[in-house]
Amino acid sequence: MQPRTGAGSEPTPNAATNPGAGSAAGSANATTNPGVGSRPGPASRCAPYEAQIVTAVEAGLTAKRIHQDLRERGFAGGYSAVKLFVSRLRLTVELPHRRMECEPGAEMQFDFGQGAWVLENGRRRRPHLFRAVLSHSRKGYSEVVWKQDIETVIRCLENAFRAFGGVPATIVPDNLKAAVIEADWFDPELNPKLREFCAHYGTALVPTRPAKPEHKGKVEAGVKYAQSNALKGRQFDSLAAQNAFLTEWERTVADTRIHGTIRQQVGRYFEQTERGALRPLPASLFPCFEEAKRTVHRDGHVAFRQAYYSAPPEYLGREVWVRAETRLVRLFNLRMEPIAVHARAEPGRFATAEAHLHSRKRSVVERGADYLLERCRLIGPHTGAWAEGMFQQRGPIGLRTMQGLLALAREHPVAELERACGRAVHLGRWRLREVRELTQADEQVVQIDFLQTHPLIRDLRHYQIEP
Repeated sequence: MQPRTGAGSEPTPNAATNPGAGSAAGSANATTNPGVGSRPGPASRCAPYEAQIVTAVEAGLTAKRIHQDLRERGFAGGYSAVKLFVSRLRLTVELPHRRMECEPGAEMQFDFGQGAWVLENGRRRRPHLFRAVLSHSRKGYSEVVWKQDIETVIRCLENAFRAFGGVPATIVPDNLKAAVIEADWFDPELNPKLREFCAHYGTALVPTRPAKPEHKGKVEAGVKYAQSNALKGRQFDSLAAQNAFLTEWERTVADTRIHGTIRQQVGRYFEQTERGALRPLPASLFPCFEEAKRTVHRDGHVAFRQAYYSAPPEYLGREVWVRAETRLVRLFNLRMEPIAVHARAEPGRFATAEAHLHSRKRSVVERGADYLLERCRLIGPHTGAWAEGMFQQRGPIGLRTMQGLLALAREHPVAELERACGRAVHLGRWRLREVRELTQADEQVVQIDFLQTHPLIRDLRHYQIEP
């Protein structure tokens, strides 16, 4: 079946022999090519309504909507017949592509292709060719790299900005995985690190629609130009040698050519119209850091580079972003809001912030001796005095003893514990079992202090036996 040219043409040549086609040919919307009804076999029940269907399809209506409208006009066929009829239509009326030209400094497109072969240490490898093109002047920057990860993409973009001497207002890539986590024309999810990079340089990343390479046609042509003109048929001894060649090629060949669209010498046109329109470069390079998404483990830590960093208790089992700088490790939630910062730890070490320990998971010993002594003093003065004396006598093991004393306070009345601790201090007894025994005594024992001096007490010298 030949493609249709649209409505309002002359009748089809087969109208006399095919009733289905003839009904369409007699209408005002008959086409110059044979209609759907001219196919061999029984005529479609949709043939009498061909003109209306063609108009509806050109208007962008679905087969379901067309079937509903036809039934209002008396059509007795089913939806499947309409769907099949619509699928056989081949309308060739296409709108021309609109050329999109940009103001100076407004846009830079970038993409990757294949570089030239590199024979290094007896191993033959083919790197990736990065190329960036300013959309107004077609000024380009080329570089070959081994990877297409986010670190490499950022460094290539940074090198392009430095080569151009400024920053464009927008950057247009395709939906490469390193830059775009989830492709969506209306709301793409960008790599957080790339968002930070764009904020640092004062630019914006605007990915193309998925499967639409024409949205970045300038760099598509630029990659092909670099491959065919600079790299085709060449081989290099190292990646550095290929990059040095590309730098010289950009200066002596790509910049001196007369571009077929703008009809200007690229390098001169860039200097005259676009260099001054670029935004100024920031004072510093984008800080180097590693970043990855991690899940907070059951112990409240995330693992990164074989070290472990604590997160707030409310993030247990949830995903967070870990950003590792030279000396610091920062944790962010999925909205890229900071939630923790740690000094970078050695592999196998744990970095735990005090604030990240839940109160129910923080042992009394971890709170320290001062905390325990203060709690004992709150029970009463005798209990506090016994705890202080016991800790001086017994040292670090006394921390556990004070825990036991606090537990004893939950089992006995305060007055009873105070009385027992007072007697223990008087007797110089510093074991918890002795305090426990004193609290269990049935009756109070009157303590008699032994006096060292008294008028009735004779001096011991009176009892000495003379030789």
